[in-house]
Amino acid sequence: MNQLAPVMLVTGSAKRIGAAIIRAAHRQGYRVIIHCHHSVQEANALADELNDTRDHSAVVIMADLTIINNPAHLNQFSQTILEQFGQLNVLVHNASRFYPTSLGTIHHVQWDELFLTNAKVPLLLSQSLMPYLEAQRGCIISLLDIHADNKPFSGYTVYNMAKAAHRMMVQSLALEMAPYVRVNGVSPGVNILPATDSDQALNPEQQRNIIANIPMQRIGTPDEIAHSVLYLAQASYVTGEIITVDGGRSLTLAGSNE
Repeated sequence: MNQLAPVMLVTGSAKRIGAAIIRAAHRQGYRVIIHCHHSVQEANALADELNDTRDHSAVVIMADLTIINNPAHLNQFSQTILEQFGQLNVLVHNASRFYPTSLGTIHHVQWDELFLTNAKVPLLLSQSLMPYLEAQRGCIISLLDIHADNKPFSGYTVYNMAKAAHRMMVQSLALEMAPYVRVNGVSPGVNILPATDSDQALNPEQQRNIIANIPMQRIGTPDEIAHSVLYLAQASYVTGEIITVDGGRSLTLAGSNE
C-alpha cells in the first residue's frame, strides 16, 4: 500500500454516481473509502474490483447516517474513517434522498429525512472530519442540484429547500475553512435516470420530453459528474465554486419539472 497516495471518502458510493466518482478517483491513484448503508453487496463488489487492480486500495464502511444525531456515534464514525488509511484528503458528500413532497401532504418525517441527508449530514460530518482534512490541506466536494439555485423542482419543495441549504453550506464553509480546506460543489442536471424499478421511474415519453429540453440533447452520465469532482479535488486555488454539469438544461428552466 502506498502511504503517500491521497484518500477519498464518498458517502453513498456503492452504485450510480457515487460509484463512478470512486472509480474515477481510484484510476487517478487515490485510495478510496466506499460508504454505504443498505447496498452492502454492491459496495463489497466494487471494493473487490478495485482491490484486484491495486491491492489494499479500497475499503467499505457501512453506516446509517442518522448517527450524526448522536455526537458519540458521529465521533466513532469519524475515527473509523481515519483508521482505514490513517489520513483523509477528500470528502465527497454524495449520499442523498430524493422524492416528491406535494403541498398538502408534507409532514415531519419527510422534512427530517430529506434535510438529514441533504443538509444536516454534510454539515456535521464536515465539521467532525475538519481536523483530518486540515492536516492534509484537503477539500470537501458536495453533490448539489441545479434546482437548488432559484429554479425549484415543482412538487419537491422539501428537497429543494434541503439542497438549497446544502448549497449555502458549501459557500459558508469555503469561507470558514479557508485557507486550509477548500470547499466546492457540483450541480448535476439529468446525469442519471431514476432506477426503472423505483417510484421515480420515467416512462419513454417523459424521457423524450426531458431530453428535448436539454440543449446537448442527451442525458448526462455519472462519469461526467466524476470528472468535475476530480477536477475540484485537484484545483488548489478554487474554493466556494459550484460547477453546473447539466448539458445546458438549467438555461431552459424557469423553475418546473418539465
